[in-house]
Amino acid sequence: MKKLKKENLNLVCDTSRFEFETTEEISAKTTIIGQERLSSSMELGVDISKDGYNIFALGPNETNRLSHIQHFLEEKATDKPTPSDICYTNNFDDRYKPNVLKVPAGRGMELKKMMDQLIEDLVPTLQSSFETEEYQNRKQALKNRLQEEQDQTFEDLQKKAQEKGLALVRTPAGFSFTPMKDGDLMDENDLQELSDEEKERLEKETKKLQKELQKIIQKMPVNKRKIRDEQKELDKEIATYAIKELFKKIREEFSDLDNVQDFLDSVEMDIVDNVQKIMTPHGQQGQGNQLMQLAGGGQQIQQQADSSQNQILDRYKVNVLVNHSETEGAPVIYEDNPSYKNLVGRVEYQSRMGALTTNFNLIKPGAFHKANGGYLILHARQLLMEPFAWEGLKRALKSGELKIESLGESYSLISTVSLEPEPIDLDVKVVLVGERMLYYLLCELEPEFHSLFKIEADFEDEIDRDDGNQSLYAQLLAGLIEKNELLHFHKDAVGRVIEQSARMAGDREKLSAKTQDIVDLLIESSHWAEKNDHDVVQHSDVEKAIEQKVYRSGRLKDKIHEAINRDYIFIDTEGEETGQVNGLSVSMIGNSTFGRPNRITARVQLGKGEIVDIEREVEMGGPIHSKGVLILKGFLGERYAKNQPLSLSASIVFEQSYSGIDGDSASTAELYALLSAIGKIPIKQNFSVTGSVNQHGKVQPIGGVNEKIEGYYDICKERGLTGEQGVLIPKANEKNLMLRKDVRDSVEDNKFHIYSVETVDEGMEILTGLEIGKPDDDGVYPEGTINRKVTDQLNQLADKRRAFSTPQNGQNQS
Repeated sequence: MKKLKKENLNLVCDTSRFEFETTEEISAKTTIIGQERLSSSMELGVDISKDGYNIFALGPNETNRLSHIQHFLEEKATDKPTPSDICYTNNFDDRYKPNVLKVPAGRGMELKKMMDQLIEDLVPTLQSSFETEEYQNRKQALKNRLQEEQDQTFEDLQKKAQEKGLALVRTPAGFSFTPMKDGDLMDENDLQELSDEEKERLEKETKKLQKELQKIIQKMPVNKRKIRDEQKELDKEIATYAIKELFKKIREEFSDLDNVQDFLDSVEMDIVDNVQKIMTPHGQQGQGNQLMQLAGGGQQIQQQADSSQNQILDRYKVNVLVNHSETEGAPVIYEDNPSYKNLVGRVEYQSRMGALTTNFNLIKPGAFHKANGGYLILHARQLLMEPFAWEGLKRALKSGELKIESLGESYSLISTVSLEPEPIDLDVKVVLVGERMLYYLLCELEPEFHSLFKIEADFEDEIDRDDGNQSLYAQLLAGLIEKNELLHFHKDAVGRVIEQSARMAGDREKLSAKTQDIVDLLIESSHWAEKNDHDVVQHSDVEKAIEQKVYRSGRLKDKIHEAINRDYIFIDTEGEETGQVNGLSVSMIGNSTFGRPNRITARVQLGKGEIVDIEREVEMGGPIHSKGVLILKGFLGERYAKNQPLSLSASIVFEQSYSGIDGDSASTAELYALLSAIGKIPIKQNFSVTGSVNQHGKVQPIGGVNEKIEGYYDICKERGLTGEQGVLIPKANEKNLMLRKDVRDSVEDNKFHIYSVETVDEGMEILTGLEIGKPDDDGVYPEGTINRKVTDQLNQLADKRRAFSTPQNGQNQS
C-alpha cells in the first residue's frame, strides 16, 4: 500500500517552460493536435480518387470534428484545380430535357450577363431592321407579285371565255360564266332566242371553263404558301443580318469554347426561325414554358403573371447553376440541412394565371452540384433523418452522375409531365461526420455502406501530455482565443487550462481533445477577466470559471450532501461497524458529474455457499455489477474453501439506493463488507473505498476517481475533518489523479488521507487495523489476523452444517 502525498495528487503545469508571457506572443493554431491517425486516414481518403474511397469521420461531438475537417480539406483544396461553372440551357430540340453547359470557372456569369444583354437588345434590333424601307419594299413586292399572277390568270381565263362567247363574272357566291352578245351580257330575252344547238354549245364551253377556273382557285392557296415561304425566307435573311452584330461580341469572347459556340448557333437559329413570334407583343403566352402538374419534390413559387414580359425570350437565357467565380481551388461545401432536394437539386414551379409552369431557368442546384470537383461534408445523423436523402446519396455515388428527379414524380401513381435535366458527371469526395456508434451500426446494418465509405477517420478523445504537446496545446488555445475574439491569456492561465484539460481527460498524462469544452472554458474565463477589469486573463479567472461551472450544475449534488448531513441518507464518517463499508460512486446527470458515498452492507448466515446480490434480485443491478458480485464467490472459494465447501449464505446490498446500479467499481467495497461480516471484524467508517476486484484479489482501476475522492472529501469537510478520514483507491488510478487544490492542501496538512492499494489484503489491513495473515506450512493463519478470523468463522459454519446433515440416533440416513 502507499499513502499518497500532495505531489502525487495532481500534475501541475510547469509554466516556466513556456517561452511567452501571454498568448498574444505565440503563433495561433486552430486545428486539433495529436491526431496523427486521423490525419493519415484523411490523407489516404483524399489522395485516392477511385470509387468508394469516401470518408466517415467518427468521434465524439465535443472534439469539434467539423471545424478540423473543414480546415484540413481547405488546405488540400488549394492545390486542386477550380472546377467548371455548371449551366443549364434550353434544349431547342426537346424543351423538356434541358442541356448542361460547362464553362471555365467564373465565365458562367459572364455568359449569362452577355446573353441577358442580347435578349434586352434583341426585340429593338429586330424591329428596327424590319421597319426599313428596303424590307417593306421587298415584302410589298412579294405581295404584288402574287396579286399580279392572280390577276393575269383571271385575265387569260376571261379572254378565253370571251372567245367562246362567255364572260367571267364575280358574284357574291363566287365566280360564274354568263353568255355575251355584242360585247354585253345577255338578258333573259336574249337567252330565250338562242337555238337549242347554241345553248348546248354554250353549256359545254361553260363546263370546260369552270374546270379551268376550279384549277386556278385550287392553286391560289399553294401560291399563297409559296409567297409566305418566300416571305419567311426574307424574314430569316433580314433577321440573320440584323442579329449577327449582337452575337459578334459574345462569339469573340467565347471563341475558345466550342460548346458555347454550338449553343450560340442554336440560339441564333431559333431566333431566325421565330422572328415574328419574338416581335409579336408579349410573345406567344406560354412559349418556352410548359404547363405541368406540381410534382411532390418541386417547390412552388407564387407570382402574378407579368403580361408585359415576352416569355419566348426566356428560352435564350443561361441558368448558371454553380458559379465558381470566387472559388480558389476545389470547393469545400458543408451542407447543414442535407434533405433530398438540398443534396441533388430541384425544379421549382411558377404560378401563372392559375396554372403551374416551369422551365430550365427554374432548375436549382443542390450540395452535390456546388461541391462537384471538390469535397462535400455532411452530418451522418442529419442525413439519415431526412426522408430519401440517404438513398439519393447512395444513388449518386454509385452511378457517378447527378440526376435531378422529383420525389413526387418518382413515387406518384399518376404520370406527370416535368423536366428531365441532362445528368451531370459527378466527381466529389464525400465526408460524413458522425458518432462512433452510428458508424458501427451502419457497418452492421447497411450492406452498401462499406463499399461507398472505405476510409474510417477516427478522432482521438485525448492526446499525450508531454512538453512538446503542451506547447502545441498553448498554440491551439491561442488559435481558439483569436477565433472567438477573447482576451489574451497569461501563461499561468494557460497552464491552468492545460491542467483542467487533463482533468477532463481523466488522466494526468493526457490532454482532452474535446475542444468544445475547452472553448467554453476560455469564453467563461475571458468573461470573468472582464468582470475583474483584467486586461489579460489570469490564473484566478480560469479558476473562477471552473468553480462557477461546478456551482451552476451542483444543485443535485448539494441536495444529496444535505440529505447525508441531515441523516436522511445514512453515511458514517467515524467509528467502526461490522459488515458495513462506505463505497464510492459517480453520478452523471446532464452536465453535472459528481461523486458520492454509498453505504454497502453484508450479512452472513449458514447456507450452501451462495452470495445473494439484492440489487440483482430486485432487478435494480446491471449485468456488470452482477458480474462483480459473482467474482467475490470465486475469490472466497479459492482462498477459504480448498478443503471444505463454503457453508454460508451471504447477502450484499447498496443501502438506500432507489435507482438502477451498474458497474463493478464497488466490488472491492462489497468484498471488504463480506469479509468483515464473515470474520465479525469491525471496519473503520472514516474511510471510503473504490475499485474493482478480480478473482485473485487484485484491485483493478476504475473511472471517475477524482470525482469520487472529492465527493467523500466534501462530506467529511462539511462534518469536520478529524485527520482520520480518507479514501482507498486502486494503485493503477494514481496516474488519473487531478484533484482540487483544497483536497491537496488537506492531504498535505494530514487532515485527509488517500491510500493506493494493489490488493484486497492491503485494503483490509487499512480498514481494520489488523494484519491480513499468511498461512504456515500447514495452511494455518496466525492468531488474531484477518484471515484467521474469517477461517475460524467459516469452520464454525461448516461444523454447524455437518451437524444438521448428520442423522440422529435411531434414524436411517437417507
